[in-house]
Amino acid sequence: MAIEVGDKAPEFTLKDNHGRTVSLSDYRGEKNVVLLFYPFAFTGVCTGELCALRDELPSFVNDDTQLLAVSNDSIHTLRVFAEQEGLEYPLLSDFWPHGEVSTAYGVFDAEKGCAVRGTFIIDKEGVVRWTVLNGLPDARDLNEYVAALGTL
Repeated sequence: MAIEVGDKAPEFTLKDNHGRTVSLSDYRGEKNVVLLFYPFAFTGVCTGELCALRDELPSFVNDDTQLLAVSNDSIHTLRVFAEQEGLEYPLLSDFWPHGEVSTAYGVFDAEKGCAVRGTFIIDKEGVVRWTVLNGLPDARDLNEYVAALGTL
């Protein structure tokens, strides 16, 4: 079951596409976090979603907000993907233990071995304020993220 609005967001620490350690708590008291889970790098819908975020980056990475995108790919795969697509926000690897953070957020599909399309907007105090959960083939609407961020 996915984390719901009003829940405390589960803490995590993952490596990004450059091998740096990133924790949710790094942003506590400082920034709201848009935590986006996606199935796999280099796939059509995922690439489209992540490039759309890249194209609207000031809405998602600024003084008040940080975008963190999580997949079950290795950091090496994510590094190449970010370089190829010009993605300048952290791509976090939930590769090992495989799907641990995705499972904590209730978005890991064990049968497919990947996260489904779940997005969680987490406020500066670590509380989930907005969520959306889509199936693997269904892209999310970035305008909904912007509207939800505007309410914080």
